[in-house]
Amino acid sequence: MKPSNTPLTELIQDQQLHRALEAQELQAATPVQEAAIPAVLEGKDLMVSAATGSGKTLAFLLPVYQRLLAQDSPKTGTRALILCPTRELARQILKQATLLNKFCRLEAAVIAGGAEFKYQKAILRKNPEIIIATPGRLVEHIDKGNTDLGDLETLVLDEADRMLDMGFSEDLERIAGECGSQHQSLLFSATLSHAKAENLASNLLKEPTSIAMEGQDEAQPDIQQQRILSDTPQHKKQLLSWLLANDRFNKALIFTNTKALASELRGFLAYSKQRVGTLHGDMEQDERNRTMDRFRRNHINVLVATDIAARGLDVKDVDLVINVDMARNVDDYTHRIGRTGRAGAQGVAINLVSAHEWDLMAKIETSLGVRMEARNIDELPSNFKGPKKVKSTGKKAGVKKRSEKAGVKKRSEKEDKNGKKSKPKKRLRDQKNIGKRRQASTTRAQALGDGSAAFSPGKGKPLKDDQDS
Repeated sequence: MKPSNTPLTELIQDQQLHRALEAQELQAATPVQEAAIPAVLEGKDLMVSAATGSGKTLAFLLPVYQRLLAQDSPKTGTRALILCPTRELARQILKQATLLNKFCRLEAAVIAGGAEFKYQKAILRKNPEIIIATPGRLVEHIDKGNTDLGDLETLVLDEADRMLDMGFSEDLERIAGECGSQHQSLLFSATLSHAKAENLASNLLKEPTSIAMEGQDEAQPDIQQQRILSDTPQHKKQLLSWLLANDRFNKALIFTNTKALASELRGFLAYSKQRVGTLHGDMEQDERNRTMDRFRRNHINVLVATDIAARGLDVKDVDLVINVDMARNVDDYTHRIGRTGRAGAQGVAINLVSAHEWDLMAKIETSLGVRMEARNIDELPSNFKGPKKVKSTGKKAGVKKRSEKAGVKKRSEKEDKNGKKSKPKKRLRDQKNIGKRRQASTTRAQALGDGSAAFSPGKGKPLKDDQDS
């Protein structure tokens, strides 16, 4: 999403925040920042949806910091709580908050899975003004009495729809119930066209203002989307290896639907001499952190990941995304390809599509209003060419009745050139049987008349009373 003409320093008044923005060389606000920051500063509850990579994190961090800095409250508990679905996104938000903290006296901390519980308990005792947390781990601390949310001023739910999809609905309502009754609530996401999200908003938000940026449901225009047809999982491996060996890129993200396939592809690509790492939910947090650090520092330039990397992963120079497995739904697909083409940069998203994934791909195209560019690898052709077109035979249910209603005459009622109805042709079988039916009926009548058993002529079997001869 391209910057607007409004400087960020006009939206935020605090001089400490001005210095932090200047240090990051952040000048013009993005459209979502321009729309959301004033509304947050006015104290309104918000529902905001904007495309991935549009600057949503600063759209809520900057006004939250502005409000906290404007009023000093050293003796209160946690003042701002930011909830997000994954550890990676929590760390990404903390990274941005740390850059702001260089010139501020506020403290921010992450409470998420993968870290030692006692260590996090000690962090909470220090009473940081801003907590960035995943719902499941925070509820564990609430159950142990380690948190104090009674003085909370702002509750932010980042990627709310994703948290609901992950089954955090009850946890979110539990956490909201622990917060002070006068807190402000903000929902930010790339996609909020979600019935559960609307229900959550009605329960947690008070007369919310909705901000929907244009194009939030569309694929980003800076991303070139391609599809390559494939036959088998082995064929997909060959295509993936060819693409990484022949296409030019700085950093590539490879997405799969399963942790097992992510690990398998990591070994396969390492054998092919690629500088590759993997990221999935079965890895320890320290290992995940090391992998991301190596990817950011370009020690590895290929990362094979599951959807945990689809949200909140903001790494510079990712210009290639390859979906070895098609994303399970439109939202996940949008977030996957959104890891490239960020902040106006150009990116390429390549989808390896097998026969059973065609309908899913077509659904994604229809929902996003895009058409993926068909691409072929001459060295690795696919036998699957797309669904076969079925020719219409016209023999569908109801066709005959419609033709009769339209005035089409039956075969027996066709007219000749003089307008006279032609007689239906007699079948040879009917001509051979002329006179036989009457003979059979006569034989039957005679048999019934004298009380003897009735027989079908030439068959030797008795005729039932309800059976025609």
